[in-house]
Amino acid sequence: STFRDEGHPHARGIRDLGHLTEKSSWDLAHYAFSDYAMEASIGMAALNSMIAVEEENVVEKNAAEILLEKGTGKKVAIVGHFPFIPALQRAARTVWVLEQRQKEGDLPAEKAAEILPQSDVVGITGTAFITQTLDDLLKWAAGKFIVIIGPTTPLTPLLFEYGVQVLSGTQVVDPEETFRCISQGATFREVRGVRRVTMMKK
Repeated sequence: STFRDEGHPHARGIRDLGHLTEKSSWDLAHYAFSDYAMEASIGMAALNSMIAVEEENVVEKNAAEILLEKGTGKKVAIVGHFPFIPALQRAARTVWVLEQRQKEGDLPAEKAAEILPQSDVVGITGTAFITQTLDDLLKWAAGKFIVIIGPTTPLTPLLFEYGVQVLSGTQVVDPEETFRCISQGATFREVRGVRRVTMMKK
């Protein structure tokens, strides 16, 4: 998680829990504005489900490939800790990883305002939509090559109007299989019926 620590996960409940399936997608999408991460994640999932992704606008390429291509020999800042970090560290001149729950070598997320302006390439976790920190991150990364990463990322070209160059997210191609996996407690890496795709600014 990045930027916001909400304390104990059971300290709050989700609004209308037990009745969410009775709500429309639009009603659920409004949860994205919640300051409670669990509600906001439901809202973002609902919002993403309503975005019609045009096949001609995406390629099957993940964020790691893009960041390695653009970050080799450059200064790279990543908001969020991802599995591709070690490979990126071998290729880039400098790699800063900003995280709320830091691993060894990570910097506190609060240093983003200091680090992002120094970077050539910036990767931002899609959970920044959930934590409501994306506006600030984009402001601090203005003029850099910006990639938004992860399954929360909305695959809409509207984001290109805010300085983003690449959107690397997930597209559901088999809703029934995806639902079955999630309903049985699968982690993101275990979920089937999806593919990782990238949309690039033209």
